Amino acid sequence: MTVQTTIAPDVAAEMTGWLSFLGAERRMSPKTLDAYRRDVGQFLGFLAEHTGGAPSLSQLEKLTPADVRAFMAARRGDGAGNRTLMRGLAGARSFARYLERNGKGKVGALAAVRTPKLARTLPKPLTIASAKRIGDTGLRDGETRTPWIISRDAAVLALLYGSGLRIAEALSLTRRQAPLPGTGDTLTVVGKGSKSRMVPVLPQVAQAIADYIALCPLELPPNGPLFIGARGGPLSPRIVQQTMERMRGALGLPDSATPHALRHSFATHLLARGGDLRAIQELLGHASLSTTQIYTAVDSERLLEVYASAHPRA
Repeated sequence: MTVQTTIAPDVAAEMTGWLSFLGAERRMSPKTLDAYRRDVGQFLGFLAEHTGGAPSLSQLEKLTPADVRAFMAARRGDGAGNRTLMRGLAGARSFARYLERNGKGKVGALAAVRTPKLARTLPKPLTIASAKRIGDTGLRDGETRTPWIISRDAAVLALLYGSGLRIAEALSLTRRQAPLPGTGDTLTVVGKGSKSRMVPVLPQVAQAIADYIALCPLELPPNGPLFIGARGGPLSPRIVQQTMERMRGALGLPDSATPHALRHSFATHLLARGGDLRAIQELLGHASLSTTQIYTAVDSERLLEVYASAHPRA
């Protein structure tokens, strides 16, 4: 793999070795390698113009944080956003690490500059009315799938919204763990980092699971998966995603209405009803309260939307 650019010969030779290393050792795809080559080429091209000549390896070592910031400012001037800048810096830093590992010098200036932060995308919860209808088997009227599969899908979606579970957490439940009517109103699940937590189970959710179990024609061993596929194996997350896609059509929901959006809806609706943020953190299994606090922004955004649509002078 060769590098066709006007950069200094010693740097060009090292870039060729670096890209070959990424392709052979890191198994990066040709498209990823092209992106890395382009990003580093832009960085080196800017430096050539900025410093008055293509920088050699020894000159790269002498770069200052101000040089890197000038590159970022120039890219912003060309319309590059934070995500593009992050990718460009990631490529340059990867090349710098390669040089350092191979004894070709250390480009300390790249590590000294802070990476631009991406604006955190707010979760997009469903409305309370739509979330309540997700587990309604009546919406599946006319489907050709068997009743027990329709009931299974309704139970899974009801559990995701009613208890705020991740898909993996719901699908990892065993038949023995099935929260059924009369067996209590909580469920212990194992989440990220193998941490256990207790979540609530609404009577409607417990009944939906009981209905599914009653209709399921296949054996559900106590230690086997609670939710199974049509052939008896563990239910695939993709099936749950496809079910949600069908529900989007039935309810006229946007593409953002994914299975994980049900977990977002669980948290947002609790907060809107006066739920304590620390308690919601525990229910969601978040390691940090800062992760949960994003739902306060979601709630504030929805309040502003209501105000804008309802206030006579808004």
